[in-house]
Amino acid sequence: MTDQVPPPNSYRSLPDERGHFGEFGGRYVAETLMPLILDLEKEYRAAKVDPAFQAEFDDLLEHYVGRPSPLYYAERLTEEVRKDAPQDKGAQIWFKRDELNHTGAHKINNCIGQILLAKRMGKTRIIAETGAGQHGVATATVAARFGLPCVIYMGARDIERQQPNVFRMKLLGAEVVPVTSGAKTLKDAMNEGLRDWVANVHDTFYIIGTAAGPHPYPELVRDFQSVIGTEARAQLLDRVGRLPDLLVAAIGGGSNAIGLFHPFLDDPDVKMLGVEAAGEGLGKRHAASLAGGNPGVLHGNKTYLLQDEDGQIAEAHSISAGLDYPGIGPEHAWLKESGRVDYSSVTDTEALDAFQLLCRTEGIIPALEPSHAISAVTRRAVDMDRDQIILANLCGRGDKDIFTVAEALGVEM
Repeated sequence: MTDQVPPPNSYRSLPDERGHFGEFGGRYVAETLMPLILDLEKEYRAAKVDPAFQAEFDDLLEHYVGRPSPLYYAERLTEEVRKDAPQDKGAQIWFKRDELNHTGAHKINNCIGQILLAKRMGKTRIIAETGAGQHGVATATVAARFGLPCVIYMGARDIERQQPNVFRMKLLGAEVVPVTSGAKTLKDAMNEGLRDWVANVHDTFYIIGTAAGPHPYPELVRDFQSVIGTEARAQLLDRVGRLPDLLVAAIGGGSNAIGLFHPFLDDPDVKMLGVEAAGEGLGKRHAASLAGGNPGVLHGNKTYLLQDEDGQIAEAHSISAGLDYPGIGPEHAWLKESGRVDYSSVTDTEALDAFQLLCRTEGIIPALEPSHAISAVTRRAVDMDRDQIILANLCGRGDKDIFTVAEALGVEM
């Protein structure tokens, strides 16, 4: 998080005072929530310039979360990619290892920031939504750390495929509420979280897990997650003396990606690639909102959404529960429209192949979310020069996904 104000022509200057990234973002919420949203924005503005808030945030990131997370050169993966590359091609592959954070993913960065805001606002009850369960675990973790009751909404289908994380949340003292409406996945869990919030505005703080939702959530989640890119920038300059040529991150709602990208947005020589979940393929069931969606309004913000011809939200699909969302954060929608960031997509099968490749070459079991990014990295690295650097965010570890992967590979557990 930073209190420095970027110049008006900067990519980092948005959102504007109404929460807009170009035509995207904004606040589309029930009248009941508007006073709370405005109060949250006021408290966040004050917290950003409060040295005591920043000091507590930094202290918890270092001594509780375990930051800074390492910057790692994937030497064997790089050599594996070079086997299929033309002579003198095959970029260096580096990882920002946020899977080594406490709780096993990047989600904890944002949850630390938001629980401190909840404390600052005098809220005494925490709610959240979760898909893969990593945000739910992180929310339950910070709620336990600060002694606040916590309710996590999770789609019934996601509960079935993410049992280890469900058990972790319960061990941490959270109540996990199955959501049986709709597709029984992340979108539906967020719907229930918003309904709870409307009914309990007086004492409840909603820790949203991704860089989406009504303003100021996309901004504050981005700012808390920007520790990823800020650290990576300093680490690369220290170790190799220059910035990367390409940044890569997987995108569901987009918090890990914007956390990596944002500190580099005003560096024109640093290219960026966000990787959506193509599921069974873009002509079939998928979760690639930018590739296969259109602008619309969902969960309090305007962004790219998967919709049918009547504007109804379409069901998303990904083997990764954390990418199984029919929308994307509004800043990503704007970065696509502005041309600053490129976006592509990776299928379930390609992500599974990348999952196994990283296990074999580096001894790292990644989550299925960053496995999508790893697949895209190996495709891009083949055509880049050997002295060029790709930096990808390894945003989660794969303990939670081994049952899903085993089933997909036909392995009996």
